[in-house]
Amino acid sequence: MKTKINIRKIFMMLADALIVALISLVSNALLMLGETIFYTSIVGVSVNPARIFWIVALNVLFCFIALFVSGVYNRTWREVSTKDYLLCALAMVLGLSVSAVFSHFMNHEETVAYYVLNTVLCTAAVTAFKLIFRRTFVDLLEVGRNENFERTLIVGGGNAARMILTEIDNAHRDPDNPSHNLLPVAIVDDDIRKLNTKVMGVNIVGMTKDIPEVCRNYNIELVLFCIPSCEEEDRKRIIESCTKSGCKLKIMPYLSQLLMNDQSTQLLTQVKDFRIEDLLGRDPITFDRSKVRAFIEGKICMVTGGGGSIGSELVRQIAGYNPKRIIIVDIYENNAYDIQQELMIEYEGRLELVTLIASVRDYDKMAQIFREYRPDVVFHAAAHKHVPLMETSPAEAVKNNIFGTWNLVTLAEFYRVQKFVMISTDKAVNPTNVMGATKRCCEMIVQYKSQSGSDTEFVTTRFGNVLGSNGSVIPLFRRQIESGKPVTVTHPDIIRYFMTIPEAVSLVLEAGAIAKGGEIFVLDMGDPVKITTLAENLIRMYGKIPYKDVEIKFTGLRPGEKLFEELLMNEEGLQSTDNEKIFIGNQIDIDPAALLSKLEELQTIAEHNDNDATVEKLAELVPTFHHLTHENDDPETEENG
Repeated sequence: MKTKINIRKIFMMLADALIVALISLVSNALLMLGETIFYTSIVGVSVNPARIFWIVALNVLFCFIALFVSGVYNRTWREVSTKDYLLCALAMVLGLSVSAVFSHFMNHEETVAYYVLNTVLCTAAVTAFKLIFRRTFVDLLEVGRNENFERTLIVGGGNAARMILTEIDNAHRDPDNPSHNLLPVAIVDDDIRKLNTKVMGVNIVGMTKDIPEVCRNYNIELVLFCIPSCEEEDRKRIIESCTKSGCKLKIMPYLSQLLMNDQSTQLLTQVKDFRIEDLLGRDPITFDRSKVRAFIEGKICMVTGGGGSIGSELVRQIAGYNPKRIIIVDIYENNAYDIQQELMIEYEGRLELVTLIASVRDYDKMAQIFREYRPDVVFHAAAHKHVPLMETSPAEAVKNNIFGTWNLVTLAEFYRVQKFVMISTDKAVNPTNVMGATKRCCEMIVQYKSQSGSDTEFVTTRFGNVLGSNGSVIPLFRRQIESGKPVTVTHPDIIRYFMTIPEAVSLVLEAGAIAKGGEIFVLDMGDPVKITTLAENLIRMYGKIPYKDVEIKFTGLRPGEKLFEELLMNEEGLQSTDNEKIFIGNQIDIDPAALLSKLEELQTIAEHNDNDATVEKLAELVPTFHHLTHENDDPETEENG
C-alpha cells in the first residue's frame, strides 16, 4: 500500500514539472503570436529564445519547492478537498513570484505581461490537472483493480487500527480473503495530536465528531469502529455519530471480548455488523459461567414458553451446559418447532430434547408433564406480555399469567422440583397496566410459595425491555421503515431500560444458580434509552434521514403506559451479590390467607370474562397497581416490552 502511494507521489511531481515547463513555453508562444497581431506597446515583448531555457528551469524549480514545502505532495490526491486545491494554487503563485525575483537578479528579467500570463495559466493548469487526476484516472484505476472495493473509514488511530490495516494490506494479496475488497481511505481519532499524521500510510483527517462530514467528503461506504477500549459514554456517542453518516457500520467488540493470541491475533474476523443493541452504551453484562454450569449440568430442565424470544434463548444457553434433558413447553407450535429443529441440527443427536405443545393454563396437562418427566429445574417464561392487548383482554391476562403461574408453582412444589425460576418484568413495579399488575401478582405468588416452607427454591428475575424480542420496538420499527411508513412512537420523551436477549437469559441462569429462595433478582441495566433516539438511529442505519426521508409520528401514550419504568418497589431495598451488576430485592411478607382468598375471587371473576370486575379485583390484590388510561390506543405503536 505504501509503495503505491510513493509511486503516485513521484508521478504527480513529474507531471507538475512537465506542466509548468510546457505552460511557460506556451505563455511565451502566446506573446510571440500577440506581437504579430497587436502593437508591441500593448502586449509587451516575448521572452528572448536564448533565455527561455533559464526562465523555464527557474519556474519548474521554485514551483516544485513551493508545492513540496506547502505539503501538497503529502496528500493522497484521490481524497483532496477544496482547501487542498486552494493551497496548491497559492503555492504556484508563490513559486512563480519567487522565480520572477530570481530572474531579475540573474538578468533574465522579462515583461510583466509574461509573468502575469504565465502565473495565471500555470496555476490553472496544475490545479485542473489534479482535479482531473482525482476524478478520472484514480477512480478508473481503482475500479479496474476491484469492482467491489469498499471505501472504508477507520474510527480510532491506535494499535487496533494499525493491526486492522495490516490485516487489510495482507488480505489484498489473497483474492479469497473476504476482506480483500476493503480500501482504507481515511482515519478519524479524538487525539488532536494525531491529526494530519498517518497510520500505515492512511491519513488521520479529523475527529469523531466529523464522521458524517468525512464520510461525505471521502465517499465512504463502510465505517469500521476500531476502539475496543472505548469508555461506555464515548462509545455510545461515537456510534451515534457513525449512524448519522448513513454508511454501513461494523464494530470491533469490547476489549474484554476480543480473542487475543500471542502467535496470530486476527481482528478483522471479530469485527461484526452494527446492531441496534450496540447503542446501549455499556459493556455487555458478564456472568459466572462456572456457577451456571454447576446449576444446569446433569439436570432435567423444563422451559415454559420455550419457543418465545426469551424462552428459546434460555433453551439455547441451557443446551450449552450439558443438561440431562431439556423439555420445551409452548402453546404455539411454530415457535416450538423452530427451536427444536435448530437444536437438533446443531447438536446432531447429542442433546436429549423433548418438545411438547401445551398451555400452562391446563392444570391436568401440566401435571401429566411433571409426573412423566420429573424436571429438576423449571424456568417459567410463558406469559402474555403485550401491554395494549392485555388492556383489552384483562381476563385472559389473569387466566394465563396469574393462574398459569399458580398451576406451575403448585406442581413444582408437589413434584419436588429443586428450583423454580420465574421471568418477571420492570412493569411489575408500581404497575399502571394490566400486564404489569398480573406479573406483580405472579411475583407475590412465588414469594408466598417461598415463605411457605417448601423444599423447592422459588426465585424471580426482573429486568426491563429486551431488544429484538417478539413484539418489541425494533422489529416494528424495521417493518415500518422497510414499508415506507412513518415510525410510530407514543411520546417524544418516553424512555426505557434495555438489555439484549442473551444478557437477560444469562441473568436468569445466574440468578437460578445463586438463589436460595424468595429473592427478586434485578439487573443494573445502566442508563435508560430514549425511544425517540432509538428510532432515529435505526432510521439512519437504513441510510435515511429522520423526519426528512422517514417521518417519526408521535401517537400519544396508550392505556396503562408510563413515560418511564422502575426496577424496584420502594419497600424492597437492594442487596448486592458477587456480580456487581446483579442486585437482590428484599422479600416482602405475604399474608397467605388474604392472598389465597383474593386469588380465589379473582379466578371466579376472570372465568366469567368480566373484564371490568377483573381489573377492580386485580387492583385490590395488588395494592401498588394504579391503572392508567389514555385516549389514544393506536395499534401501530411500539410495544416497549
